[in-house]
Amino acid sequence: MEDSFKGILYPARLPTFHRFPVPASVADLVQWFWIPEWNIEPGRSSRQHVIAYPTSNLVVQGDVVEFSGPTTRAAYRDLTGQGWAVGALLRPAAVPLFTDNPGALRDQEIVLALADLHGAVSAAMTPPSGDTHDGGARREGAVEAFVAWLVSLDFVASEEAMLANRMMEVIASEQDVLLLEDVAASLAVSPRTLQRIAGKYVGLSPSALIRRRRLQDAAERTRSDPTADLAAIAAELGYADHAHLTNDFRKYLGFTPSSYRKSVEEKRG
Repeated sequence: MEDSFKGILYPARLPTFHRFPVPASVADLVQWFWIPEWNIEPGRSSRQHVIAYPTSNLVVQGDVVEFSGPTTRAAYRDLTGQGWAVGALLRPAAVPLFTDNPGALRDQEIVLALADLHGAVSAAMTPPSGDTHDGGARREGAVEAFVAWLVSLDFVASEEAMLANRMMEVIASEQDVLLLEDVAASLAVSPRTLQRIAGKYVGLSPSALIRRRRLQDAAERTRSDPTADLAAIAAELGYADHAHLTNDFRKYLGFTPSSYRKSVEEKRG
């Protein structure tokens, strides 16, 4: 369960949140589907802080479909009223379907004119008045509608696109991968090839992707194990020392590991 919250800085503040696995039919395009739902009492709001994994998302919410480019820093969104979102965390191979320059969309969201997708997902999430569909059935129906729309694109990933997917998998899952050269050796390609592919399919450099994974892991360890020594966490994740970990926290999150841990404990209390 903890892995479901990776990148979410304050899980205790989350609205109802569900993650769904991806069927084989779209496994080259989507890493997972996610659906938050919220009902905030009038006059209040819920601020969600995240340091998202630096790939792109396609999100149906409200009256729009948004494409969110790769992120370079922690961000937040204030939730108010009642609502929901249905998102797909895209694999790199899917990104060129929606933009030919993901680097230009760093830390940005653009609205896409995808009426068919919006209509199908919205219909599943908002059944007719009086319908007794439970929440689980609604969410499953929304994911099925999203999958059906993606399948209808009749997209076949190229060999290069699949290499981009494998690059992301290596960086995300292998903690001993600390340098661009480590990724290149694992995939038996040149560092220059990886840099080109990362620019085309992700919008960030391989080195930036590695830094993000380490920072996500560090934030998760700092939050989930209040007794763990911060210097030990830094060493475990390949930082030169505690100071380098602290510098990354300050630069990308805006606070230190110790102040983050303290704020998490206060919110738990």
